[in-house]
Amino acid sequence: MQAANSTVRSTGALRRALVLTGALALMAGTAACTPTSAPEAAATNVGQTVGSPLSTPSAPDETPASAPADTATQTAVATPSSTPSTEPTTEAPKPAPQPASKPAPELAPKPEPAPVVILRAGDSGSKVRSLQARLRQVGWFAGDVSDRYGQKTTEAVRGFQAKRGFDATGDLDERTWDKLVSMTRRPTTDELANVKPKPAEPKADTTASDLDERCMTGRVMCVSKTTRRLTWVVDGVPQYGFDVRFGSDELPTREGVFSVYKKKVDVISNLYHTPMPYSMFFSGGQAVHYSSNFARLGYAGASHGCVNVRNKPLLVQLYSEVRIGDKVVVHW
Repeated sequence: MQAANSTVRSTGALRRALVLTGALALMAGTAACTPTSAPEAAATNVGQTVGSPLSTPSAPDETPASAPADTATQTAVATPSSTPSTEPTTEAPKPAPQPASKPAPELAPKPEPAPVVILRAGDSGSKVRSLQARLRQVGWFAGDVSDRYGQKTTEAVRGFQAKRGFDATGDLDERTWDKLVSMTRRPTTDELANVKPKPAEPKADTTASDLDERCMTGRVMCVSKTTRRLTWVVDGVPQYGFDVRFGSDELPTREGVFSVYKKKVDVISNLYHTPMPYSMFFSGGQAVHYSSNFARLGYAGASHGCVNVRNKPLLVQLYSEVRIGDKVVVHW
């Protein structure tokens, strides 16, 4: 009986020990899974069995006892998630664009000083007379000269200025005067006194014997293709003459009786773009004028139909004497 009781007691003690052991194990497992566990429990080392806080970490070259099950768990814990982070990425601020550098402001050009006026409308005196005489030499003033700067002189100065691209004010300024002086000669005493030149005495040369009968009346530029001479004839009396050159067979100088319809000192050919100074037009675009090419090459060349002159001083004299309407006879 005592033995039986002893056995029962032993069995009861064993049960209580088992229950107590189970309770402790349960409490240990619960403490290991609770979210309020200590920080050391949350840190899991590679090779440590997850969920066993009481296990001892294995050495680096040791294989955990629960390798198959725990390896997957460890891989899940150790491998970072492939899901991209949702945290906002802060980019470095881009530098603000720098404004383009402005070019240095250009300095405004200084205005040109106003031209110095020498003479203007209303002035009078010998300077006005000299101005008119020079304008008459280049064909901008017609008639007798005087001491009065009136409307006629103003229009002549204005036309001379416009032709050369100057401000056509009609006032004689230094620039206009310098240009006029460069193109003319000092007026003679007779020119300033409106004294008409006397016809020259006839000369004993071949010009008188080569005059066409149509050259014997009036004021005529008598041009002979035979002697290649131009003779200035007044009322049948030869005054003087000089050598001339004519056009080629393709561009011949027209023959016949014509009259001077236009005079100009500064002329550039519209067709051939060559200078034709001191032109006296008599037939379309054909004129008697000075030719530097004739002066340089002589009869080795030809004109484009005009009557070329190489004696410039004598041509300038003839230009000042010939009037609009004077006759031109071109003959053989």
